[in-house]
Amino acid sequence: QVQLVESGGGLVQAGGSLRLSCAASGRTGSSTSMGWFRQAPGKEREFVATIRWSDGRTYVADSVKGRFTISKDNVNKMVYLQMNSLKPEDAAVYYCAARLGYALGLTYREYDYWGQGTQVTVSS
Repeated sequence: QVQLVESGGGLVQAGGSLRLSCAASGRTGSSTSMGWFRQAPGKEREFVATIRWSDGRTYVADSVKGRFTISKDNVNKMVYLQMNSLKPEDAAVYYCAARLGYALGLTYREYDYWGQGTQVTVSS
């Protein structure tokens, strides 16, 4: 079992920044990877970024590349999503997820555990 708790969401003006945090506990060994997804009302859950615990390899969606950065802290089992230059279209509920397996996952179906989500609102 893996438990995930997100924090750091909130209201920000367009062009601003937020850092989301995900605290992981349980089965988070080297063979797992972590991801961030987002879901806006009426839309499907969308991949944002992923990182692997063992070697730090990352992959970021084109829609946020150059603005968002995913990082991790292995000691404290934390995963972060630094979001800069936020746009109104970035507004969504952001979810942290864990995938049991070495390969990085790019779709929500590949992930096994989910946090409760944190709301990000971007005002124009």
